[in-house]
Amino acid sequence: MRAWALFFAVLCSLSRVGSQRSSLLNKKGFVYGTLGHPVKIYVKLRQNSPFLICMDFGRANKETVDPTYLWIGPNEKALTAYREPDYSYQMALRFTTKSCIGRFNDLLFRVLKKILDNLISDLSCHVIEPSYKCHLVKIPDRGLINELFIAFQVNPFAPGWKNACNVSVDCEDITNHNILQARDRIEEFFRSQANILYHHFNRSVPAMHFVDHSFQVVRMDSCRPGFGKNEGLHSNCASCCVVCSPGTFSPDVDVTCQICISVHTYGAKSCP
Repeated sequence: MRAWALFFAVLCSLSRVGSQRSSLLNKKGFVYGTLGHPVKIYVKLRQNSPFLICMDFGRANKETVDPTYLWIGPNEKALTAYREPDYSYQMALRFTTKSCIGRFNDLLFRVLKKILDNLISDLSCHVIEPSYKCHLVKIPDRGLINELFIAFQVNPFAPGWKNACNVSVDCEDITNHNILQARDRIEEFFRSQANILYHHFNRSVPAMHFVDHSFQVVRMDSCRPGFGKNEGLHSNCASCCVVCSPGTFSPDVDVTCQICISVHTYGAKSCP
């Protein structure tokens, strides 16, 4: 009996099962095909490949005598390389203040930035694009309160960040791990601010203090040049930074590949 497994398959590189990007990968890292249909599997750059089983899942669980295989692929339409996006975090919070006028607001802002930078400096992360505005806020049962609306971004590429990569070529696994730790430290810092306010001040509350429950965090993804996201085209790998296909390019850390009809290669970083 002969079993002909006709399918398009692409070798997938994975560092661990948790990062696998295809529903056709089982827990042991084996890749199965489907008869008559292409199998789209995403290849993570510079990682080891799983085992490719040259038959569908049903036939793989049956006894087959003298099987004959026909390999079709990979080809340029099936092979899709990707890498993980680089993470950063946009953060926002509020502080009460006695007045919107005066130098104390700016002093608080600069001291806060310095504290946060010191808190995450060993992770090669830093605070960028900090800003604040003062607004008069009407709060039920408390009347009008002056509040500072503070915003900043936490970025994993502080000066010297490449030293943390050791021998890693791309380093996104390390920088993403560091930025997650930085996020957790900053969240804990502001939780402690609220805790101090509740447990150490009874009636006399400082005029300038952190507003509890005002802290907000949003993750922001960016792709390296030559890579971009395309949820419509790569629904199985929607969060991946996929290599830009011919006819597109990505010159910076945006998350999309732009159209350029003069590009004929994968991973273009410019439009000639």
